[in-house]
Amino acid sequence: MEMKFKFLGGAEMVGRMGMTIEGAGKTLLVEYGMSPTKPPEYPQPISTRIDHMLLTHCHLDHCGMVPQICGRDKCELFTTPLSAEVGEIMMYDSLKIAKAENYPLPYTTGDIERTMKNVVPMTFGDTFELGKIEVTMHHAGHVPGAAMFEFGVDTKTLYSGDIHTLRQRLVDGARPVDCENLFIEGTYGGRYHPERKSVEKEFLDKVAEVVDRGGTVLIPSFAVGRTQELMILLKNAGYEMWVDGMGRSVTRLFLDYPEYLADAKALKVAKRKFNEVRNANMRKDAGRAEVIVTTGGMLDGGPVLGYLKRLKDNPKNAVLIVGYQAEDTNGRLLMEEGCVKIDGEIQKINCEIRKYDFSAHADHGEIVDFVKACNPRNVIIMHSETRESFLDDLADYNVILPNTGETFTLDV
Repeated sequence: MEMKFKFLGGAEMVGRMGMTIEGAGKTLLVEYGMSPTKPPEYPQPISTRIDHMLLTHCHLDHCGMVPQICGRDKCELFTTPLSAEVGEIMMYDSLKIAKAENYPLPYTTGDIERTMKNVVPMTFGDTFELGKIEVTMHHAGHVPGAAMFEFGVDTKTLYSGDIHTLRQRLVDGARPVDCENLFIEGTYGGRYHPERKSVEKEFLDKVAEVVDRGGTVLIPSFAVGRTQELMILLKNAGYEMWVDGMGRSVTRLFLDYPEYLADAKALKVAKRKFNEVRNANMRKDAGRAEVIVTTGGMLDGGPVLGYLKRLKDNPKNAVLIVGYQAEDTNGRLLMEEGCVKIDGEIQKINCEIRKYDFSAHADHGEIVDFVKACNPRNVIIMHSETRESFLDDLADYNVILPNTGETFTLDV
């Protein structure tokens, strides 16, 4: 059977994912996210009615605009229960930020409520039918609850979402699925991660060095996944450690769903080792601690700016960057120019700045290995600004590089 596919965002770019699938009497929407820039960037609008929606995971660039469609069309949303609950936090936070920054509101609280009422919770290995389309959910690695979707009609089509193929401290890696058509993310096309154990050692050594010289280690971190990964890594370090921001509530949700964690006991222990900031007075205490893990990961909002303001002029302190820093963010400004914008003013950061690769995405070689293990005929590369870097390594496959807004067909 021939079906039509169209990316509404996230094809030749990282961020604002969204893809429609039309055929077999159905119109499906796989993900609908936003890029958390200033102002936010959205995928192309959808005028047609969506029958069913599928969400791979709860990062904003995949889930951020889901309420706009589910609120409008009241369509079912298939995802893991963990992705749904964390996604709800992210959606309300997006509205909060839009109101604070005076951006046009992309949807309403009513849209979020309708979205949550229409969640159909599924888990890995579950299969459900959408008309003639059979859909199976698979584990994607990346973050707890992240899924890949396998679509079966006459052949098998796999949509990866974001994946990591290696075990992290927080979550196990994705496993290949035999398929005819493979939609694969290429975020790290042309790039390779350093060996994770060596990164962890360098990171822990730097933390020890800063603490030994009497400084405070400030770790701006993404609330979903990265915060918990670092908490587990630091759990036996023996420092006075605090965690602040949205990562606290996400950690509690992760522990409510231990089946999605590689080692729930390790996260439970880590949670006990960290003090949680719950009010302004506790934030003052945290500011004098040895280690602070806090949102936001790109230094554009969250408690991190308050800590940075207090710590920036002491060279004994250090800011350890542990995630991707998008263009036009404070994090990118810090990495490139050693300063950030606080309270509307550009301010120099005079403490030590270091970056460590704790990516939850597969790198170039891991993606190529995953493709080969899936053994598809067609490989559709998405979520990447460097897709052409795969062409030589995937010369034995029919590689398709669709553009946003372009309709293409596949036999499925």
